[in-house]
Amino acid sequence: MSVRDVIIIGAGPSGLATAIAAKHFGLDYLVLEKGSLVDAIARFPVNMVFFTTPELLEIGGIPLTTPYEKPTRAEALRYYRKVVDTFQLQVSLFEEATAVEPPGAPGEPFTITTRTTRGATRVREARNVVLSMGYYGLPVMLGIPGEDLPHVSHFYKEAHPYYRQRVVIVGGKNSAAEAALEIHRAGGHVTIVHRGPAFGESIKYWVKPDIENRVKEGSIAAHFNSRLMEIRSTEVIVEAVPHEGSSDGFSTEAPHKGSRAIAADAVLLLTGYRADAEFMRSAGVTINEETLEPKYSAETYETNVPGLFIAGGQLAGKKTGTVFIENGRLHGEVIARTLAARLRPVE
Repeated sequence: MSVRDVIIIGAGPSGLATAIAAKHFGLDYLVLEKGSLVDAIARFPVNMVFFTTPELLEIGGIPLTTPYEKPTRAEALRYYRKVVDTFQLQVSLFEEATAVEPPGAPGEPFTITTRTTRGATRVREARNVVLSMGYYGLPVMLGIPGEDLPHVSHFYKEAHPYYRQRVVIVGGKNSAAEAALEIHRAGGHVTIVHRGPAFGESIKYWVKPDIENRVKEGSIAAHFNSRLMEIRSTEVIVEAVPHEGSSDGFSTEAPHKGSRAIAADAVLLLTGYRADAEFMRSAGVTINEETLEPKYSAETYETNVPGLFIAGGQLAGKKTGTVFIENGRLHGEVIARTLAARLRPVE
């Protein structure tokens, strides 16, 4: 079995950018992806429009063309397929890295254990490893009864299945607002539950007034300063979150003071996502217990484990709003340049 210079785990924009840079510097690399190419984007809502402009999603100097001001999910998927084909990148799809074992002694390689979607296992070796799995695959769990029921999901894809359904959406940022609007316009009956006093300020500028007006006119019901306490087969239990200068916000029809039942045929828990801190920890990376950020060098993106690097959204910990495609795509060149200087030093 050959020992590669670097194995990159994750074929999102940051992982692909790292692969392009690794190829440019003459490194022997391979990208492993547990799902499809740019799997997180593939699992975004079907009709999603990016907040950013096309040039800020570009990698490898390949232009992303669109007739619109903002690119769509479909355009991004087509673009990243084009990038992989243009550079003939080595990407193994539907092969999940289940464990990364650091070298046991100086000079020995990393051992990466993988599993395909068909259940086959494999062991790969590399002198260096880059973790670029992002954070979209691991939702923030509420830890409440009923969260694992079959009509509950942490991901939203499209509105059609929710036609004539009573849908409770938990969250107050972009994903929750956009899902609520789409489902409402597809004939669903939407109720939003959000811990905050209003929708988040970071909501896309063309979405925010739309969702606020739908709530104001009563087309979409909203319970602010509220939290989900339990999910049942046909309803959810919501409790008021006390805040200064307000009552519990619920009518006297509530089952008990400060809480009420809301009918629900489907529940979408769109409360955010985080990188897999446990996976990084199992590879030897030191994780800040408060922020969940990995320990790494800001100059090279190398972690406390020599030869183990992190690129893209996994750097953010709980602050997922600080690393996007726009800045995460830049990490790969820094990493590849660092590796090239070590593995291919200029005489």
